[in-house]
Amino acid sequence: MPELTAYFNGEFVPESQCLIHATDRGFRTGDVVYDLQRTFGGKIFRLRQHLERFMRSLKYIRVNTGLTIDDWERLTMEVAERNEPLREPGGDFTITQFVTRGRGRSVVDPVPPTVCILPQHIDLAQYAEFHKTGLHIVIPRTRAYTVESLDPKVKHYSRLNFVLANLEAADVDPDAYPVLLDNDGNIAEHIAGNFYLVSNGVLKLPGDRSSLQGDTRRVILELAKQLDIPTSEEELQPYDAYTADEIFLTNTTYCILPAGRVDNRPVGDDVPGPITRQLQAAWSEMVGIDYVDQVLNFRPVA
Repeated sequence: MPELTAYFNGEFVPESQCLIHATDRGFRTGDVVYDLQRTFGGKIFRLRQHLERFMRSLKYIRVNTGLTIDDWERLTMEVAERNEPLREPGGDFTITQFVTRGRGRSVVDPVPPTVCILPQHIDLAQYAEFHKTGLHIVIPRTRAYTVESLDPKVKHYSRLNFVLANLEAADVDPDAYPVLLDNDGNIAEHIAGNFYLVSNGVLKLPGDRSSLQGDTRRVILELAKQLDIPTSEEELQPYDAYTADEIFLTNTTYCILPAGRVDNRPVGDDVPGPITRQLQAAWSEMVGIDYVDQVLNFRPVA
């Protein structure tokens, strides 16, 4: 298959040429922030909202790329347009912006940052079985970073704790999705998204003190309001997950994924549950594609 085109340090290049030097601080110290969007039918979903969060992350870590939010939007749209002819039939892309502090020895060295906008084909087929039976959530021993150490509002690649949590979950089930607790034992987030449960008709989710302010999370709250589904942001413990009627995870790529088990305990009587199905249907209507059918029918190009 022809190679996708990325934007890297001021040029549009084949994505294989997006190479980070071994002395780049993004590689050496995880000194890098990013954001990610996906397309639906080739159209980028909520690009501006994601870029607003990206610009806040850049400001927080004090990196100036010289690019405005309008520049990032224009360049991202061009990346999408250049790659549209290579979109797989029935498929879509993720597009990731990331910036490292560059090849400085010190955090204050005046070196240019490394800048990239990277497209990738979404492997939709990997989610198909989860839409039929629900995914397996495992709560590992490894915890989320404390707020005092690293604010979860920053979207970053300093994620060794996520790697360790993933390994722990894989020890239980190679296909499991780990959901981390914070240092107080409250549910924080999945390593790549946000966590929700339904109990007695109420959609409950952790607050954003110890979990990412996901744009998908914001959309879920908007859809729940439109559907008159009561919501509650509160501290949730494993007990609440073990006794929930429904559980699902969200992120930009897979949208809404229902859970069928938590630590090998079954969730509810029906997967996905009725409120999860309502939200999935509303999501599909919003983006103009039945994304569950897209996943179930997707056949990657050989």
